[in-house]
Amino acid sequence: MKIALFGGSFDPPHLGHDKIVKKSLKVLNLDKLIVMPTFINPFKNGFFAPPNLRLNWCKKLWQNLDNVLISDYEILQNHPVPTIQSVKFLYSKFKIDKFYLIMGEDNLKDLNKWHKFDELCSLVEFVVASRNEDEIKNLKQILPLKKLDINVNISSTEFRQNLNKDFIPNSIKSEVINFYKDKKMEKKLETIKKVLEDKKAENVEIIDMRNEDYIAKYVVIATTLTGKHGLSLTDDLDAALKPLGEEFLGVEASDEWSVIDLGDVIIHLMSESHRAKYDIEELLAKLKKKEN
Repeated sequence: MKIALFGGSFDPPHLGHDKIVKKSLKVLNLDKLIVMPTFINPFKNGFFAPPNLRLNWCKKLWQNLDNVLISDYEILQNHPVPTIQSVKFLYSKFKIDKFYLIMGEDNLKDLNKWHKFDELCSLVEFVVASRNEDEIKNLKQILPLKKLDINVNISSTEFRQNLNKDFIPNSIKSEVINFYKDKKMEKKLETIKKVLEDKKAENVEIIDMRNEDYIAKYVVIATTLTGKHGLSLTDDLDAALKPLGEEFLGVEASDEWSVIDLGDVIIHLMSESHRAKYDIEELLAKLKKKEN
């Protein structure tokens, strides 16, 4: 029996993964292609989408293809699983004459760090989805290796940063985009709140306006200690949000009240007297009641 294992985080699965699956079926003449999402990549500290959601996305994309099996083996372990453990598990389940291990080009740099790498080399033939012919030639000198030509320059990391809907197959596009939009917003709000609290702003409040007819999805209000404190907080927020790909669309700053426009989030940094006088929280509460 000729099988192939294609494992990965699939956080999320994208068109590059889709092309790897379909081209592997076409050119490797497989009896079985096992797609196996990780619980967590052994080389990473966490994941964005939870394991069972990533598993379901993979099932929606590929479980109806002939000779494809979507495996939950690694997810059920509930901890990082070295590839050799999954390989041995599959050897115990199938009578295997040929075992291909499919991986993306981005795995090449850490390949020799994989658990029991020498033993793994004796059990599988590596198939690398790559456009880098020189790298493949070098590796062919030291281990069994096939090259799978995939002319798709897409990564899950790049998608999570840019949320480019063209990266995602149509059958899961809507739910993937919505999930990562929510995760990106969650990270943004966490960062804003942490910066404000760490830098001694008081009474930080985040108001959800997503279901209202309002210019932003969220409003953040915080009390500043002094005029200079408010200006300093603006600089601190700018520095913390830029690594997340966030930029201020506009800033109106004064000693008593600074307003920062992030498009989907509006931040009000107000002196204690101005916050009491203008009572934005009450205005937004009235708007919610009116809309409802």
